[in-house]
Amino acid sequence: MTSAPLTSTRPSDAERDRALAILRDGAGSGRLSHDTFIRRMNFVLGAQSRGELASVVEDLPRQEPRLKAFARQVRARTKRLEVWRRLEDVLGIPLAPRELPVVPVQSLALPPAGSPTVRVGRGDGATLRLADISVSRCHAELRHVGDGWMVRDLGSMNGTEHNGRRITTPVRVRPGDQLSFGAVAFILTWSDEAGA
Repeated sequence: MTSAPLTSTRPSDAERDRALAILRDGAGSGRLSHDTFIRRMNFVLGAQSRGELASVVEDLPRQEPRLKAFARQVRARTKRLEVWRRLEDVLGIPLAPRELPVVPVQSLALPPAGSPTVRVGRGDGATLRLADISVSRCHAELRHVGDGWMVRDLGSMNGTEHNGRRITTPVRVRPGDQLSFGAVAFILTWSDEAGA
């Protein structure tokens, strides 16, 4: 018993759906008139073989495979980025998005015991005033309690981190700890008067 050629086998529903999608794209792009689209759609729905189905859409472009479409989009975006960079060179101003520069971690000396509370923020009332936009006006405070220092966030938008963890309650701090107020990070040290 010999098998029938692949083009003479009955098309599946999925194959009919793909052919209809190609016809819809053809009508949407103006390649097919409304009457031609209706006539071909009826032919697709009544096609008895894969060969008949293929003949209906052979003059229309096929849908692009996903990988090929993705590669084309990546190439287009890369070219756009190159155009922006060239335009930047001509105008002398940055236009394309840039990665933020890494801000080096600075040291922050803890005041001597008995010193008043240190308020951290961008506002006028801050003792430690930080001009970074990620720092709230009233961001946090360092307070001497008992025999050490505590840090407390004051409901800031970008939070206060102690050794990489965002704090929600007052936390004891020591020299060597890292404190971040928004995007501004400090390593705590002792002041000369405080001693080790």
